Amino acid sequence: MRIETSDGVRTVTFDRPASLNAFTPAAAVELAEAIEDTSVDTHDAIVLTGEGEAFSAGGDIEAMAAREETADESLDRVRATLGRVVDAAVNSAVPIVAKVNGDAVGAGLSITAASDFAYAAESAVFSCAFVRVGLVPDTGGTFLLPQLIGLRRAKELAFTGKFIAAEEAESIGLITEAVPDDELDTAVDSLLDTLRDRPTKTIGLTKHAFHENAGKHWQEALNYELMTQSIAYGTNEHERGVRQFLDR
Repeated sequence: MRIETSDGVRTVTFDRPASLNAFTPAAAVELAEAIEDTSVDTHDAIVLTGEGEAFSAGGDIEAMAAREETADESLDRVRATLGRVVDAAVNSAVPIVAKVNGDAVGAGLSITAASDFAYAAESAVFSCAFVRVGLVPDTGGTFLLPQLIGLRRAKELAFTGKFIAAEEAESIGLITEAVPDDELDTAVDSLLDTLRDRPTKTIGLTKHAFHENAGKHWQEALNYELMTQSIAYGTNEHERGVRQFLDR
């Protein structure tokens, strides 16, 4: 991670371009800490973006292939890493802006969904690709996607792992706006100017009220998601999916 703070904005750049910014456990913890270490007293916004061609390809598939753990061990690992990321994002009173510079896949898509705003380059594509490696959508995906895009559309993306273009992602409500690649910086900077002008404490209160009133409490939903993911990590389907991915 590359973490920079300027003029009230903390920018977190996923900085593993050779792996399309795939998340290792250590990187996930670093991202969670970067979000947690912000305050409405000192920050107006958090920007998440990627270095190179991708926003994030999600979990590190090579690390998955090498991993040997029980369901309980995978539950503890995911809760402490990507689970902690979505916990931090949902609870953060500071508004989070996903600046999706390239493809957002798996956990990359879920992090986009967990952000309060998401602007994407028109060349970016999105996929809820967990099913391709025999996994359940995590990083809050099972809770957040149905709320953003509706249950039927969420099932379509999660069950098929299909790829969709940025314009379609905008049309179904997954992202705020798709913009020409060379206008992404301008679009996000314009939003940040607006957020600097607004009372961050009020935004945080409004965000928490939205989340509390969304129905089932997100922590309960996340706990169930983590449990189902820990089971999926121990299945033959996951092992076969990872092997097929690496073979390709």
